[in-house]
Amino acid sequence: MNTATKAATALDRIRTDIQSMHAYAIQDSAGLVKLDAMENPHRLSPELQAALGARLGALALNRYPGGRINDLRVALAAHAQLPAGCDLMLGNGSDELISLLAMACDIPGASIVAPLPGFVMYAMSARLQGLAFHGVPLTPEFELDGPAMLAAIEAHRPAITYIAYPNNPTANLWDDTVIDAIIAAAGRIGGLVVMDEAYQPFSSRTYMQRMAGHSHVLLMRTLSKFGLAGVRIGYMAGPKALITQIDKLRPPYNISVLNAECALFALEHESVFAAQAAEVRAQRERLCAALQGLPGVRTWRSDANMVLVRVPNAQKAFDGLKARGVLVKNVSSMHPLLDNCLRLTVGTAEENAMMLAALQESL
Repeated sequence: MNTATKAATALDRIRTDIQSMHAYAIQDSAGLVKLDAMENPHRLSPELQAALGARLGALALNRYPGGRINDLRVALAAHAQLPAGCDLMLGNGSDELISLLAMACDIPGASIVAPLPGFVMYAMSARLQGLAFHGVPLTPEFELDGPAMLAAIEAHRPAITYIAYPNNPTANLWDDTVIDAIIAAAGRIGGLVVMDEAYQPFSSRTYMQRMAGHSHVLLMRTLSKFGLAGVRIGYMAGPKALITQIDKLRPPYNISVLNAECALFALEHESVFAAQAAEVRAQRERLCAALQGLPGVRTWRSDANMVLVRVPNAQKAFDGLKARGVLVKNVSSMHPLLDNCLRLTVGTAEENAMMLAALQESL
């Protein structure tokens, strides 16, 4: 009998659950109007591009990041109007902060709860860290199911409960009364609540000042939607005692000198980016009004720089848009509640007009 066993390979050293996962998908956008990733469609003026280039060219790239990183923390605290008694830490985008939170809370039996459909990285970071993830479906109108969320917190006693404010991909803000009940329930079982305000520049409300009244609530933001998606700067604010502990897990040089200087430059020209956000909000309202006039199209209220729509056939509409040079996100397979839904990023007036025309022809 042949008792020989299969020789081990380097791949055998990689966890089987990772080998069975799908990587985060990024669509090829070459040659297309890119309206799939909620980016700010506006670039810096030539004058500001030149000024930023001169600053970046003068940096000491031969040195590790130093004091300017703390300067960025101070500038972000002022920009965000950080409440007294709170602190903030920096991440290489919000994605890194989500991973660090999972790592920090990885104790036996720990789990994470979040509404679904929601940002995919909440579940992915939990599973990569070996934590259980419990998704709680939204209502058919994409509102928080308060009783179901409270039941999940009671049953699973999660270390972290995520609340996106507004949510991705549904783009809506949820009822503050329901959120307050979730925060109270998480506090009773000693859990954290993380308010994810990635789309804050386009939102009508923020939880920043209300966060100060809780010892177990953290708040994440990113400069990606502010207008610096390519720079990768996220930050998390919360009670100093919590931030101090989670910050211990941050790699010592996770923010490059180039990224930090770009962010500082942007905050010094905050009014430019505020005007861009105002234009995006105005375009969002025009886009939503136009979408409501298309036959067979259903839209929902948006407090972000994206609009969720339901069409008769999402794949047909997506393919038709792409064939006409416009790239959006087909989210219809993400969750049963998103059946035949597309997520449309709000672009410039010209981009939105192209998208509307392409969508109408594709329906």
